[in-house]
Amino acid sequence: MKKVVGIFAFSLLLHASVATTDALTLNQALQLLKTKNLEIRAAKFDELSAKEDIDAISGKNWGKLTFTQDAARSNDAGNVFGFKLASREATFGDFGFADFLSPPPGTTNVLKVQPNDLNYPGYRNLFQSKLKYEVPLFTGFMISSFTDIMKKMKKMQSLNKNNVESEKKYELKKSFYDMALLDSSIKNLNKILDNINILENTTKTMINVGYAKHVDLLEVKAKKGNVERLLVQMNSNKKLLYHYISFLLNQKVKHIQTPTSEVVMPKMSDEEILQRNIDLKKATTGLKITKDMLQVSQAAYYPTLGAFGEVSTADNTFLGNADKHKAYTIGARLTWNLFDGGIDAAKIEKSRIKKLKMQSQVELAKQGILLKIAKIRTEIEGVDVEIASLKKELNLANAIYDNYEGRYKEKLVSMSDVIVKQSAQIEKILQLQIAENKRIDKILALEKLANGEN
Repeated sequence: MKKVVGIFAFSLLLHASVATTDALTLNQALQLLKTKNLEIRAAKFDELSAKEDIDAISGKNWGKLTFTQDAARSNDAGNVFGFKLASREATFGDFGFADFLSPPPGTTNVLKVQPNDLNYPGYRNLFQSKLKYEVPLFTGFMISSFTDIMKKMKKMQSLNKNNVESEKKYELKKSFYDMALLDSSIKNLNKILDNINILENTTKTMINVGYAKHVDLLEVKAKKGNVERLLVQMNSNKKLLYHYISFLLNQKVKHIQTPTSEVVMPKMSDEEILQRNIDLKKATTGLKITKDMLQVSQAAYYPTLGAFGEVSTADNTFLGNADKHKAYTIGARLTWNLFDGGIDAAKIEKSRIKKLKMQSQVELAKQGILLKIAKIRTEIEGVDVEIASLKKELNLANAIYDNYEGRYKEKLVSMSDVIVKQSAQIEKILQLQIAENKRIDKILALEKLANGEN
């Protein structure tokens, strides 16, 4: 018998362990959120894309190497003569010397003779292979400024990703705490339902002995139906919360372990929240970008210098006599815009104005966040007082209901009086749930201002 009891107890412990393991905790859900949530994943791709923009801009410092292969056929005089020169095969005959040496009969001025070979050449092919390297030596700090801008844009995308993470953490935490509040309210309503069932049985007994009326039983059943309806609504809300948690984690979630402790008030100061706030960081990064854009505009005042080198070979056949016909060109180019009617100056002034505007927006963002913090802290203080008062009122409503239930059994009050007191009991439960939900929402909103950190 002891063995049977031991095996039964072990199986119960094992079942409880499995059930606990299957329940997803808030910490586990927060870890899954970082890797599973589709919106966070999309934000990470934006961050990776911004990194490639940095490489694309900074790569301009290394210049570019291009290979060109031309294949052409023409009888245009200029092209044919150019083709021969490119392949180093031009002859004096290409200048029409044959016509000069034996001018047509009747011609008195040889200088007026049109060289037929030069004006009407035959078809000629050109196959030219060209390798060219171009590198910027100085761009008025434009490339370096654009590189800095792209780096800050990457930081902006990182902040956007952090912002999405913070928002999703807020939504996930809110869902877990909402579930805990629903469980608490369902538990209280089930206790009330149990009391109503007891009251229903008591009323039936009292009707049988003539101490109660049938209308009393109808009142009890009506109140029972009302409580059952509330329970159905709350259980439906639980199902919806499970659907939403599954959506956030991008996987099916059937059971969670609700937080046992109340969400605590963040102990961070206003200054610490400002330092962590993502919106303020984004505004500050935007200000730095406008400063870099001002430097880009100022690059128009500087000259630009670039160098290039080129090797080529050409022939009337592909790579024919490539080594003999090879050629090279090296050079540099300096470009300096000395006057453009004040366009560059106007662009620089516009960039400077944008920078000043962004400075004002950063300060405005800071003051706006401080206002939000003060508003949330004040609202939390008010809700704390409301919750403390509602808890006392609920305890009183419970005591009054128990008293009226006993007095009803003694025929000192009517069933309507009992139902009224029970309605007050249910009302306080719902009011308390709303107040606690409001408190959680405000505290999590304060956390979100601090990048989701408590």
